[in-house]
Amino acid sequence: MSRKVPGGPASRSPTLRGFPPVLDRGVDTLILGSFPSEASLAAGQYYAHPRNQFWRILGNLLQQPLQEMPYSRRLAALLAHGLGLWDVLGACERAGSLDADIRAPRANDFAPLRQRAPNLTRVLFNGQAAGRFASQFQRAGLGVVILPSTSPAHAGMSLDQKLAHWRAAFEKRQPLPARLPEAARGRSLAEKPSAAK
Repeated sequence: MSRKVPGGPASRSPTLRGFPPVLDRGVDTLILGSFPSEASLAAGQYYAHPRNQFWRILGNLLQQPLQEMPYSRRLAALLAHGLGLWDVLGACERAGSLDADIRAPRANDFAPLRQRAPNLTRVLFNGQAAGRFASQFQRAGLGVVILPSTSPAHAGMSLDQKLAHWRAAFEKRQPLPARLPEAARGRSLAEKPSAAK
């Protein structure tokens, strides 16, 4: 994000780098966020902001005390349930933590998903910003659901309301051991549409 400095040229926010995906070959559902918050980047953990409701919601759905677990055990619990975790953006410029302040977005390379998670059948998007990428996953033959953001910035919906939406998505989840049809492989996921600014 560019800012004007009195008496000098405009300065830019430094380029921020996201996290690698949490994936293995047993993942059938991938949860995609937009980009890590300042708190998450500082902690080196997905959804580290204490007011982000992600781990609380997932813990409720999986009936495990994820919030109380060490971070490594949280990730292991997700994988044990066939759930992967990543973001749509791999890098960007941003002052603060709001998606609206993201500049120079660079999408992650989704092409390797076919090799790393051959059983992937669905993608759940954590919020509307991440959901802008839904169409390219649909074109690849994957089911997609755009869910309310678990971010504390999304205060227009209560925790119970968010949980109801996430629960409905999980109830429709049908983990399948089969790989995607050959016709769907290698298409669209290599595309990188620009995120809306």
